[in-house]
Amino acid sequence: MFTRMLRLVCLAGVFVLLTSIFGTAPSAEARRSEVTLTSVQSYETKVDGRDALRIEIGMKGKNADYRASVKPFLPHQLVIDMNNAKVDGLATRYALDSRFASRLMIFQIGDKQLRLRVNANGDLTSSSYRVHTEKADRKAKKPYRLVIDIFAAGGESGSVDNVRGHEVVIDPGHGGSDTGAVGPSGLTEKEVTLVVSQKLESILENSGASVRMTRTTDVDVYGPMASAGDELQARVDEIGPRSEIFVSIHCNAFSSPVSHGMETYHFPGSVEGTRLARDLNEELEEAGGLANRGVKSANFYVLKHSSTPASLVELAFITNEEEEALLADSAYQSKLAMAIARGISRYFAGE
Repeated sequence: MFTRMLRLVCLAGVFVLLTSIFGTAPSAEARRSEVTLTSVQSYETKVDGRDALRIEIGMKGKNADYRASVKPFLPHQLVIDMNNAKVDGLATRYALDSRFASRLMIFQIGDKQLRLRVNANGDLTSSSYRVHTEKADRKAKKPYRLVIDIFAAGGESGSVDNVRGHEVVIDPGHGGSDTGAVGPSGLTEKEVTLVVSQKLESILENSGASVRMTRTTDVDVYGPMASAGDELQARVDEIGPRSEIFVSIHCNAFSSPVSHGMETYHFPGSVEGTRLARDLNEELEEAGGLANRGVKSANFYVLKHSSTPASLVELAFITNEEEEALLADSAYQSKLAMAIARGISRYFAGE
């Protein structure tokens, strides 16, 4: 018995020694997130009805860990930082024969860290680019890939009055690890809210407003694995000292697939929040054509903790098959974005 115990103690000591020398084995999650860039392809196409340059970067592996951003001092450059990534036989410079962008560059900036840089032919806003991953497509002979879309400068067309010089915070609901509600066909709330918010941002910026987005890509605002409180607080933390209103964009959901319509919310007792919610509600009803469930008060975190007048918008029921189809339609998304822009215009006009 003593000999057996001594053998176990020795084996444990050897394991500790090997672990201290070589480190622990990577977790399953870490192994899944390691990717190798293997190919680059670019072509002009239409994405959601908009002319765009699409860059597809083929990868081995899955669950790529990346973050896209545009620096204020380099507004024509899209930067994508990737963790747990490397290249395999790829060139590091690619000329892009396109009216949207001129060059793609790939830099190794650390151990398993890459930086991709796209030089656009004009200044970028969050509505003039999109970055996401797509699963491998065997029929099309395409691998798992990182997809970069660069749209024409200026983004969504259209403008409104009364917003020039004002600063607006737009909050695309959910994102990253939080899909939000999911429709019958698989459309996610986080997809819809981001696209509508990007279109809205473009309209407001075209009209002379300054826009702060709580997120510009499919990410958690606070970070992965955050508590609900931390994630929501990170959104209201995006309100700056010059920000004047906060608009949070969502899709409604219910267990019954027949639930339908749109509605807007404000914090109880907020006079200016009530006026903002009313203006948004009336414009959405006229443009969207859905049943109006009314202007309501609610103790939602982002409304309660916003330091500016705030409203939360429920565009439609994504769990309703007919309304989900509308929410997936680019033209309808544009209608919703313009309606919200008109509601913001009315608010600043004092109507």
